[in-house]
Amino acid sequence: MKKISEPAREVPVRMEVDVLVVGGGPAGIIAAQAAASDGLKVALIDNRSFVGGNMTIGLPILGFLGQKGNQIIKGLPQRFIDRLKAVDAASEHRPCPLHMSLTLVEPEAVKNIGLKVLEEAGVEVLLYVFSAGVVMEGDVLKGVFIESKSGREVILAKTIIDCTGDADVAFRAGVACEQGNETGGAQPPTLMFCMGGVDTEKLRMSIAEEPRTYLTDFIPAEYFGQNNQFIVVGLRSVMEKARLAGYHLPVERTILITGLREGEVWVNMSRVNGVDGTNPASLTFGEIEGRKQVEEIQRYLVEFVPGFEQAKFTKMAPFLGIRETRRIVGQYVLTADDILACTRFDDAIAVASYPLDIHHPEGGGCTLTWCGDSYDIPYRSLLPTHIKNLLVAGRSISTTHEAMSAIRVMAPCMAMGEAAGRAAKIAVRKGVSPAEINVDELRRELIAEGAYLGENETVV
Repeated sequence: MKKISEPAREVPVRMEVDVLVVGGGPAGIIAAQAAASDGLKVALIDNRSFVGGNMTIGLPILGFLGQKGNQIIKGLPQRFIDRLKAVDAASEHRPCPLHMSLTLVEPEAVKNIGLKVLEEAGVEVLLYVFSAGVVMEGDVLKGVFIESKSGREVILAKTIIDCTGDADVAFRAGVACEQGNETGGAQPPTLMFCMGGVDTEKLRMSIAEEPRTYLTDFIPAEYFGQNNQFIVVGLRSVMEKARLAGYHLPVERTILITGLREGEVWVNMSRVNGVDGTNPASLTFGEIEGRKQVEEIQRYLVEFVPGFEQAKFTKMAPFLGIRETRRIVGQYVLTADDILACTRFDDAIAVASYPLDIHHPEGGGCTLTWCGDSYDIPYRSLLPTHIKNLLVAGRSISTTHEAMSAIRVMAPCMAMGEAAGRAAKIAVRKGVSPAEINVDELRRELIAEGAYLGENETVV
């Protein structure tokens, strides 16, 4: 690759804060709230014009309930859902035989409520900026360079939380990262889109009454007879008919999620294999190819799926839904064995229950494996090795490729965000790095603020 030399220059400091959260998705919103909960100066930055991340692309939030039906994500994540429910923009946590639970949210309301809760918490929000580098002094992370239409600036912070989902800050700080499986293959992204004018009652009853015709994976037909808002995962026989008719569908299963509004259905069926979510050229290819796939999927739904006969395309997600990019190598690497064994950790800062859910890097298939209960996420998996003043929350924490497929969904990411934000606050108040805080103190605060760390969990 051809290179040029860029001359050295002085970079203005835009602000100095106690805690800087990079990334305004599910983990970032909650992390910033938690960090600002007792008056610290906290800032959150994001490269988009809104906050909410994957909560704004039409996906339901998965993982608030465990495999035994109990609620395992509480605290600030639940309060965020409560705020959405207050404006009729979120459903109850609905049990789901396949995904444990679904919480439907209205994407545009997420953007508004997200900004409101950050403003109320006193968080300084800065949109339209990219994190473009780091300020290091030895092994201490001192700040983050940002790029925007104002040029290159820097934000200095005592503690930084990487909630980018891609470990952008950690990677630039020199933290060891992994990406994909043993051959580098990553779970493919999906470009969500929405159809309006769907007769969801016809769809629901077609499945409930004719389960042999409208085969659904893992979900009993009775489920559809009892729920007005639901998810469809399957219809393989219908898709086979479409393929015989010449349709080219990128996945093996039809995945449909009813929206909160009547006649609205979000479609999770595009799949662009080989996309590297850290490469702009690859992401561009994913967006272009995803839109081509969406056109074919719309035609398939209208012609073959009951209830879609009069449906029309209404909106596209604002960006590709990325399932996997970088993962840090932290003080503890969470594994699939940990998840399947329902492992408990002394430094647990969240409890999750979502299964191993691997969308295969090649082909159109997906594999799910359940543990039967729940498992802990240890604080050490949020801590990179060798770099001070940095925490990571969300899908890019320290896990294996397989384990990441379980903890990547939004409810666990929100819980990790709360833990990271409270840990950052403690670190600043004590004048230590996040790795040096008393984890029992963090756990006590989480429990006191309503987070769930296990049945009858207490910390001395």
